[in-house]
Amino acid sequence: MKCFLTSLSLILFANSFAQDQQSDSIKLMEVVISAKKIFGSKFAAENRTGSSYYISPEEIKKFNYTDVNRTLRQVPGVNVYEEDGFGLRPNISLRGTSPERSAKITLMEDGVLIAPAPYSAPSAYYFPTISRMQSVEILKGSSQIQYGPYTTGGAINMLSTEVPNQFGAFVNTRYGSFQSGSIHALLGDSKKNFGYAVEYLNYNSNGFKELDNGGNTGFDKNDLVAKFKVNTNPEAAVNQEFELKFRYSDETSNETYLGLTQSDFNASPFRRYVGSERDQMNTEHLQIMGTHTLKFSDYFVITTTGYINDFNRNWYKTDFITIDGERQGIGTVFGDVDTYASYIDLAKGTVDSNGDDFLNVRANNREYYSTGIQSKLDYHWSGENTFHDIEIGLRYHYDEEDRFQWIDDYAIANGSMLLVNAGVPGTNANRISEARAFASYAQYKVKFNNWTIMPGIRYENIRLNRLNYGNNDVERTGIDLSERENNVDVFIPGIGFNYNFSNVSVFGGVHKGFSPPSNQPGEDPEESINYELGSRFSYAGISGEVVAFYNDYSNLLGSDLAATGGTGSLDQFNAGEVKVQGLEVLVNYNLLPNSTQYALPITLGYTLTDTEFLNSFGSENDIWGTVNAGDELPYISKHQFNGSLSFEHSKYEINLNAKYNGAFRTQAGTGTIPDNELVDSNFIFDLGGKYRFSNNVAISANIINLFDETYAVARVPAGLRPGHPLGVYAGLELRL
Repeated sequence: MKCFLTSLSLILFANSFAQDQQSDSIKLMEVVISAKKIFGSKFAAENRTGSSYYISPEEIKKFNYTDVNRTLRQVPGVNVYEEDGFGLRPNISLRGTSPERSAKITLMEDGVLIAPAPYSAPSAYYFPTISRMQSVEILKGSSQIQYGPYTTGGAINMLSTEVPNQFGAFVNTRYGSFQSGSIHALLGDSKKNFGYAVEYLNYNSNGFKELDNGGNTGFDKNDLVAKFKVNTNPEAAVNQEFELKFRYSDETSNETYLGLTQSDFNASPFRRYVGSERDQMNTEHLQIMGTHTLKFSDYFVITTTGYINDFNRNWYKTDFITIDGERQGIGTVFGDVDTYASYIDLAKGTVDSNGDDFLNVRANNREYYSTGIQSKLDYHWSGENTFHDIEIGLRYHYDEEDRFQWIDDYAIANGSMLLVNAGVPGTNANRISEARAFASYAQYKVKFNNWTIMPGIRYENIRLNRLNYGNNDVERTGIDLSERENNVDVFIPGIGFNYNFSNVSVFGGVHKGFSPPSNQPGEDPEESINYELGSRFSYAGISGEVVAFYNDYSNLLGSDLAATGGTGSLDQFNAGEVKVQGLEVLVNYNLLPNSTQYALPITLGYTLTDTEFLNSFGSENDIWGTVNAGDELPYISKHQFNGSLSFEHSKYEINLNAKYNGAFRTQAGTGTIPDNELVDSNFIFDLGGKYRFSNNVAISANIINLFDETYAVARVPAGLRPGHPLGVYAGLELRL
């Protein structure tokens, strides 16, 4: 509660300060925005009843990031830990939710759920490429019940490039360190009744890690997006529009779950063991999305979207090690390097296999499918001194995860991996998990004088089930079939408010947090009551936001993920009562307010996230270790700081960004973090710049990790992993 007292005192000070000034009140322009968007602009984000942030196209282009972790780190309340250094599979937390595989937040692209199977298997092994996004919206806190099913921390919506209003084309090509390259091209146009956009992006690198016996540790990603739009004449009595979106992407990445021991990390942090030489992820993703908009007037719009997402992946990687016939998971091995020294020697390739000594490489072959239809009705009207808005949403959704996996055994001979036993597909995992969900919400907003009040309620009805055919029935005849089912029926209420003073607003609210359980019968969902109180202010060129939040979990769910050293079953377990509280601060100021040619904007952001288990238990498979009341949650940095400084001119700009990520623990605990459970803090600087020869030609350059800081980003899934070292990249952009 100290965070609330701190925030409240700051709010009262700001309000008292503002009363002495003469300026216009903060007013919200009342418009119906696209159903693909949460709020659509910085102005709308800064006038919501809950905490929110809008990353604009200009902000995304400042550094030309391809790593979503670096893009999101400027946002207070967002906590991430890296895994591969390129942001291929981010681990994102909002306000202290479990970050593993971003599984506890609502992820969307163009307003549609984008995780491969958001209900039945929410771990985000697919994540949209951030460099093809036009903008990003982050919604936290109260009044976010529109977006589920994960309502505790918030929602992230990535907006892809829209169909342009007139003919346009551009090509952006980049090249740099580690033989990294990209090409991004777009062509589009709009006529009176028709518009289109076709976009292609390739991003590739040889990687910055070095295999002991050589080889590529990088990746190659492709994205192709096509949008086609038809619409009625503007003068039509009822305006209609239909947009069809087609997107295909694929990825080949030589990524691994094998990390390094502490001693090897200290000696050579970018090393990769021989035992990871066969590790490779191959994916394909297909999305088809059709959106129909029925606009009866500027005040009444109905938007309906149907969508299909089809995602196939096979992450072929060393998951187990066998010595003298005894198999151990790599998470267990690297969690106790002294006990399992012989296992680690085999993974390093420093000894040859002897008899029944193998590296067990699992083909994590899975197919994901999600489909649904959702509709949103928005109607607003004005009274004499009031404004009213009603929003109603409905969605029917189905998704599934089909696991058909096997294990191949490799021997180590002369420092290389040799296949000795080829596994039979379906003999490691052979099951289908699926979910059917109906969701709806209703939200009402009323504005009178300087007040905005927005109550609402969400309803989720979810049926989760699993068909396990067993490892001995690869033909799926059903002779060993076992089934299980879990059902959830929940109402999720919330209310938010906003009050505008002359140049300060106070906002806050309370809402119910919810995350669905797994298909384990009788397992309870994750539930919490979440509170926030904040203020937005703008005076004499200084603008910003101060927000305190408090999340009171009655039941936190943990997940058995291989990505965090577990078995990878995805089974969840009840962790009981937890509290998460924190403070978010954001301040903006232009250091050259009187200049007409130059701008020198500075942005400072800080996040405090304080977590505590309120009961004791032993987590399954040692994912969190033995938990005692008073312990902190793992994988969450208590302190984060971000600062950026830009020097801007109409012809050129230079941008500097600094990010401090505090230390975090990998097992639940309190007090000083033990060395073998510590991921230490880091302070990383990035530099970017652009020069525009004309409106059609520009060159850019950026430096990642400007001072070449060597740092660890995680100890999971198995061993220490390094962050991106110094990297220099340059590009050319052509526009028509």
